[in-house]
Amino acid sequence: MPKIEPFEKYSDAYDEWFDKNPNVYEAELEAIRQLIPSPKANGVEIGVGSGKFAVPLGIEIGVEPSEKMAIKAKKQGVRVFFGVAEDLPFSDGEFDFVLMVTTICFVDDVIKSFREAFRVLKPGGCIIVGFLDKESELGRQYAENRGKSKFYKEATFFSTQEVLKYLKEVGFGAVKIKQTLIPGESQETILDDFGKGAFVVIRSTK
Repeated sequence: MPKIEPFEKYSDAYDEWFDKNPNVYEAELEAIRQLIPSPKANGVEIGVGSGKFAVPLGIEIGVEPSEKMAIKAKKQGVRVFFGVAEDLPFSDGEFDFVLMVTTICFVDDVIKSFREAFRVLKPGGCIIVGFLDKESELGRQYAENRGKSKFYKEATFFSTQEVLKYLKEVGFGAVKIKQTLIPGESQETILDDFGKGAFVVIRSTK
């Protein structure tokens, strides 16, 4: 079962986090933006939530299992399909790219989710996965305090190496990586590769 209960109960609190942490939000957005294909590319966000990433990134289609969050995204102009990452409501080869932002920690089966993303991508399309690296300082803090969080009690955090392994296992190839939220650096700093930043974005090609 998708871990949607917190998002049904606390959908307003989810949006408030972005309002209270605008610099972190913008850094995450920019790291993703640097890996998004051309503006004309046809993309879908899996786990679109309330549209906090899809809308500023110009993504018009999303998939979301939480009704409360889907309603918010629809009000922002996103065309939302009800569904889960492991069983996408699309035909083979529909999209140029698939975006998943802080989604993999809530899915039931990461590999199955990546396999479905692979299926709905056109040849040469790409998946873009943004997540909190569990081996980062911030990732360790989130894991340690998971029980106190409205949203992350049931979350499963992954390392960058694990995500890369799962992508390769499904059949994804060429990889580009960005990282941000780097201790000791300004929040706007975005670097290539991983190992320093708490928020990592991987783009991998079908």
